[in-house]
Amino acid sequence: MIRYIRLADRISAWFGKAFAWCIMVMTLGVGYEVFVRYVLNAPTAWAFDVSYIMYGTLFMMGGAYTLSRNGHVRGDFIYRLWKPATQARVELVLYLIFFFPGVLALVISGWRYAGRSWSYLEVSTMSPASIPIYQFKSVIVAAGILLVIQGVAQVLRCVVTIRTGEWPRHEEDVEEMETILLQEGAQHAAGTDADGDRS
Repeated sequence: MIRYIRLADRISAWFGKAFAWCIMVMTLGVGYEVFVRYVLNAPTAWAFDVSYIMYGTLFMMGGAYTLSRNGHVRGDFIYRLWKPATQARVELVLYLIFFFPGVLALVISGWRYAGRSWSYLEVSTMSPASIPIYQFKSVIVAAGILLVIQGVAQVLRCVVTIRTGEWPRHEEDVEEMETILLQEGAQHAAGTDADGDRS
Protein backbone atom coordinates (compact mmCIF):
# COMPACT_ATOMS: atom_id res chain seq x y z
CA MET A 1 0.00 0.00 0.00
CA ILE A 2 2.79 2.41 0.88
CA ARG A 3 4.45 1.77 -2.50
CA TYR A 4 1.23 2.69 -4.32
CA ILE A 5 0.81 5.80 -2.17
CA ARG A 6 4.35 6.97 -2.98
CA LEU A 7 3.88 6.20 -6.69
CA ALA A 8 0.59 8.12 -6.84
CA ASP A 9 2.19 11.04 -4.97
CA ARG A 10 5.05 11.13 -7.48
CA ILE A 11 2.66 11.03 -10.47
CA SER A 12 0.54 13.84 -9.01
CA ALA A 13 3.66 15.88 -8.20
CA TRP A 14 5.05 15.47 -11.71
CA PHE A 15 1.84 16.67 -13.37
CA GLY A 16 1.30 19.42 -10.82
CA LYS A 17 4.81 20.81 -11.31
CA ALA A 18 4.67 20.43 -15.09
CA PHE A 19 1.40 22.35 -15.35
CA ALA A 20 2.60 24.97 -12.87
CA TRP A 21 4.37 26.49 -15.89
CA CYS A 22 0.93 27.65 -17.02
CA ILE A 23 1.48 30.50 -14.54
CA MET A 24 4.45 31.71 -16.59
CA VAL A 25 2.51 31.54 -19.86
CA MET A 26 -0.40 33.39 -18.26
CA THR A 27 1.90 36.02 -16.72
CA LEU A 28 3.74 36.65 -19.99
CA GLY A 29 0.46 36.87 -21.91
CA VAL A 30 -1.12 39.32 -19.48
CA GLY A 31 2.10 41.35 -19.18
CA TYR A 32 2.36 41.61 -22.96
CA GLU A 33 -1.30 42.63 -23.19
CA VAL A 34 -0.86 45.38 -20.58
CA PHE A 35 2.19 46.73 -22.43
CA VAL A 36 0.67 46.79 -25.91
CA ARG A 37 -2.70 48.04 -24.67
CA TYR A 38 -1.52 50.92 -22.50
CA VAL A 39 1.83 51.82 -24.04
CA LEU A 40 1.32 51.09 -27.75
CA ASN A 41 -2.50 51.45 -27.74
CA ALA A 42 -2.76 48.20 -29.72
CA PRO A 43 -4.64 45.59 -27.61
CA THR A 44 -4.51 41.94 -28.64
CA ALA A 45 -7.46 39.74 -29.46
CA TRP A 46 -6.03 36.67 -27.74
CA ALA A 47 -4.63 37.66 -24.31
CA PHE A 48 -7.92 37.19 -22.45
CA ASP A 49 -8.26 33.68 -23.90
CA VAL A 50 -4.70 32.78 -22.88
CA SER A 51 -5.30 33.95 -19.32
CA TYR A 52 -8.51 32.01 -18.68
CA ILE A 53 -7.35 28.87 -20.54
CA MET A 54 -4.04 28.78 -18.64
CA TYR A 55 -5.70 29.49 -15.30
CA GLY A 56 -8.38 26.86 -15.86
CA THR A 57 -5.78 24.28 -16.91
CA LEU A 58 -3.61 25.05 -13.90
CA PHE A 59 -6.59 24.85 -11.54
CA MET A 60 -7.77 21.51 -12.90
CA MET A 61 -4.37 19.83 -13.19
CA GLY A 62 -3.25 21.02 -9.76
CA GLY A 63 -6.07 19.27 -7.90
CA ALA A 64 -4.43 15.85 -7.53
CA TYR A 65 -1.10 17.46 -6.64
CA THR A 66 -2.74 19.50 -3.88
CA LEU A 67 -4.53 16.41 -2.60
CA SER A 68 -1.24 14.47 -2.50
CA ARG A 69 0.27 17.22 -0.34
CA ASN A 70 -2.75 17.42 1.99
CA GLY A 71 -3.16 21.01 0.85
CA HIS A 72 -6.91 21.29 0.32
CA VAL A 73 -8.79 23.51 2.73
CA ARG A 74 -10.73 21.71 5.43
CA GLY A 75 -12.73 22.99 8.37
CA ASP A 76 -10.75 21.03 10.93
CA PHE A 77 -11.73 22.72 14.19
CA ILE A 78 -13.31 19.43 15.33
CA TYR A 79 -11.39 17.03 13.05
CA ARG A 80 -8.00 17.92 14.53
CA LEU A 81 -9.17 16.98 18.03
CA TRP A 82 -9.80 13.36 16.98
CA LYS A 83 -7.28 10.54 17.09
CA PRO A 84 -5.69 9.72 13.70
CA ALA A 85 -7.62 6.43 13.44
CA THR A 86 -10.92 8.27 13.94
CA GLN A 87 -9.91 10.89 11.36
CA ALA A 88 -9.06 8.10 8.92
CA ARG A 89 -12.40 6.32 9.41
CA VAL A 90 -14.34 9.52 8.77
CA GLU A 91 -12.20 10.38 5.72
CA LEU A 92 -12.59 6.87 4.33
CA VAL A 93 -16.38 7.11 4.48
CA LEU A 94 -16.34 10.59 2.92
CA TYR A 95 -14.05 9.46 0.08
CA LEU A 96 -16.35 6.55 -0.72
CA ILE A 97 -19.62 8.46 -0.45
CA PHE A 98 -18.68 11.84 -1.94
CA PHE A 99 -15.23 11.96 -3.54
CA PHE A 100 -15.27 8.96 -5.87
CA PRO A 101 -18.83 9.40 -7.18
CA GLY A 102 -18.12 13.09 -7.85
CA VAL A 103 -14.79 12.47 -9.57
CA LEU A 104 -16.13 9.57 -11.64
CA ALA A 105 -19.02 11.77 -12.75
CA LEU A 106 -16.43 14.41 -13.73
CA VAL A 107 -14.49 11.87 -15.83
CA ILE A 108 -17.60 10.45 -17.55
CA SER A 109 -19.27 13.77 -18.29
CA GLY A 110 -15.90 15.33 -19.17
CA TRP A 111 -15.26 12.53 -21.67
CA ARG A 112 -18.55 13.25 -23.42
CA TYR A 113 -18.00 16.99 -23.25
CA ALA A 114 -14.47 16.74 -24.68
CA GLY A 115 -15.52 14.21 -27.33
CA ARG A 116 -18.28 16.51 -28.56
CA SER A 117 -15.86 19.44 -28.61
CA TRP A 118 -13.25 17.47 -30.60
CA SER A 119 -15.91 16.29 -33.07
CA TYR A 120 -16.45 19.80 -34.45
CA LEU A 121 -13.11 21.37 -33.41
CA GLU A 122 -14.75 23.87 -31.07
CA VAL A 123 -13.50 27.44 -30.90
CA SER A 124 -14.20 30.00 -28.19
CA THR A 125 -17.41 31.92 -28.87
CA MET A 126 -16.24 34.56 -26.39
CA SER A 127 -13.06 35.25 -28.34
CA PRO A 128 -12.75 37.72 -31.21
CA ALA A 129 -9.76 35.62 -32.33
CA SER A 130 -11.81 32.37 -32.38
CA ILE A 131 -9.19 30.55 -30.29
CA PRO A 132 -9.46 26.72 -30.58
CA ILE A 133 -10.47 25.28 -27.20
CA TYR A 134 -11.34 21.66 -27.98
CA GLN A 135 -7.92 20.41 -26.82
CA PHE A 136 -8.37 22.12 -23.45
CA LYS A 137 -11.65 20.30 -22.84
CA SER A 138 -9.54 17.12 -22.58
CA VAL A 139 -7.99 18.60 -19.43
CA ILE A 140 -11.26 17.81 -17.61
CA VAL A 141 -10.79 14.10 -18.27
CA ALA A 142 -7.06 14.14 -17.47
CA ALA A 143 -7.65 15.98 -14.19
CA GLY A 144 -10.39 13.51 -13.24
CA ILE A 145 -8.15 10.50 -13.94
CA LEU A 146 -5.35 12.01 -11.85
CA LEU A 147 -7.82 12.61 -9.03
CA VAL A 148 -8.97 8.96 -9.18
CA ILE A 149 -5.33 7.76 -8.98
CA GLN A 150 -4.61 10.07 -6.06
CA GLY A 151 -7.96 9.28 -4.43
CA VAL A 152 -7.08 5.59 -4.28
CA ALA A 153 -3.81 6.59 -2.58
CA GLN A 154 -5.75 8.66 -0.06
CA VAL A 155 -8.05 5.71 0.71
CA LEU A 156 -4.99 3.52 1.24
CA ARG A 157 -3.60 6.21 3.57
CA CYS A 158 -6.81 5.91 5.58
CA VAL A 159 -6.50 2.11 5.74
CA VAL A 160 -2.86 2.34 6.90
CA THR A 161 -3.82 4.89 9.54
CA ILE A 162 -6.70 2.77 10.84
CA ARG A 163 -4.27 -0.16 11.20
CA THR A 164 -1.28 1.72 12.68
CA GLY A 165 -2.85 4.73 14.41
CA GLU A 166 -0.56 7.16 12.55
CA TRP A 167 -0.93 8.96 9.22
CA PRO A 168 1.66 8.08 6.59
CA ARG A 169 3.76 11.16 5.91
CA HIS A 170 2.72 13.40 3.02
CA GLU A 171 5.43 14.64 0.69
CA GLU A 172 6.12 18.35 1.16
CA ASP A 173 7.38 20.88 -1.35
CA VAL A 174 6.46 24.12 0.34
CA GLU A 175 5.53 25.01 3.88
CA GLU A 176 2.64 27.18 5.02
CA MET A 177 3.86 30.48 6.48
CA GLU A 178 1.69 29.85 9.55
CA THR A 179 3.50 26.56 10.20
CA ILE A 180 6.92 28.18 9.81
CA LEU A 181 6.01 30.99 12.20
CA LEU A 182 4.67 28.52 14.79
CA GLN A 183 7.86 26.45 14.56
CA GLU A 184 10.05 29.55 14.91
CA GLY A 185 7.95 30.70 17.88
CA ALA A 186 8.33 27.31 19.55
CA GLN A 187 12.09 27.33 18.95
CA HIS A 188 12.36 30.87 20.30
CA ALA A 189 10.30 29.93 23.38
CA ALA A 190 12.47 26.85 23.93
CA GLY A 191 15.61 29.02 23.64
CA THR A 192 14.17 31.57 26.07
CA ASP A 193 13.29 28.83 28.56
CA ALA A 194 16.77 27.38 28.27
CA ASP A 195 18.31 30.83 28.88
CA GLY A 196 16.00 31.33 31.85
CA ASP A 197 16.97 27.94 33.30
CA ARG A 198 20.66 28.75 32.93
CA SER A 199 20.27 32.07 34.71
